[in-house]
Amino acid sequence: MAPAGGHRNRMTMPAPTAPRPPDERQQIDAALVQRMAAGERAALGDLYDRFSGPLLGAAQQILRDSAEAQDVVHDAFVTMWEKAGTFDFTRGSAFAWAVTLVRNRAIDRVRMKRRRSELLDGAAPADLGYQESGGEATGHETVALGEEARAVRAAVASLPLEQQRAVELAFFGGLTQEEIARKLAAPLGTVKARIRRGLLKLRDSLAVRP
Repeated sequence: MAPAGGHRNRMTMPAPTAPRPPDERQQIDAALVQRMAAGERAALGDLYDRFSGPLLGAAQQILRDSAEAQDVVHDAFVTMWEKAGTFDFTRGSAFAWAVTLVRNRAIDRVRMKRRRSELLDGAAPADLGYQESGGEATGHETVALGEEARAVRAAVASLPLEQQRAVELAFFGGLTQEEIARKLAAPLGTVKARIRRGLLKLRDSLAVRP
């Protein structure tokens, strides 16, 4: 029943809020990305000048390594150059896109390093004859470790192609054996056997080093 006076109560709805326009900085960034999409390399340089400082800081916070942070930022800019034409400005700013690329790559590197460390801890002492030693490495030990790393890579390169690929994906690609099996479209048992045979050959190869 209508209230006295013949007027119905009406709920007052708030007026729709217009999307917040991008600020001047975001507009400049967007224009640079659009110029990159058109193939203007100068635009990439300008965007690098604008973004590289904070992006390096973000990468270093995750990686704790200046050289790796620079690599990650470089990779992110390569991706931005290659995919500039596909970027959707309605989903966020160019800077947010760049930060997302850098963070994802940095996190991937951390995961890869952790996975590689787990593989080395589990396989190196038994299969390669390495023994862990306590304490921090001295300068001479650091040089020796670098030489051993080069020797391991050279030994891996000498493996039969199937074993080489499996070992590289495990140790240098940071993949699990299940991921390697999917990537190579090979049975899991076959992948495990290739890695095992490869490690045994590496052990024999490294054992004859002077």
